[in-house]
Amino acid sequence: MGRLTTHVLDAAHGCPGSSIKVELYRVEGAQLTLVASALTNEDGRCDAPLLQGDDYRSGVYQVQFSAGDYYRARGVKLPEPAFLDVVVLRFGISAEQDHYHVPLLISPYSYSTYRGS
Repeated sequence: MGRLTTHVLDAAHGCPGSSIKVELYRVEGAQLTLVASALTNEDGRCDAPLLQGDDYRSGVYQVQFSAGDYYRARGVKLPEPAFLDVVVLRFGISAEQDHYHVPLLISPYSYSTYRGS
């Protein structure tokens, strides 16, 4: 059975990104529907998949990471408005039986992602 997972790595500090708010939306045309919300744990991962079971289906999704809040909580001085406040990744799930893993590597001024395993 398929599932969607994520994790965050803080490239600026060389550690997992813990206590980062993650929100997952289903995208249908111009409408966003919130389907999951979580905080990353000490390892930068969510304790459970963001999507699985009957809710896991093909379509377009958007995951949002509250990176600015994370860096402010760490005491990092960010300009206002922050260059990267909320990192938004929009992606598609086409194979309902597959595990989709969407990791995020962040710093206050850059990010990178890929389809992991």
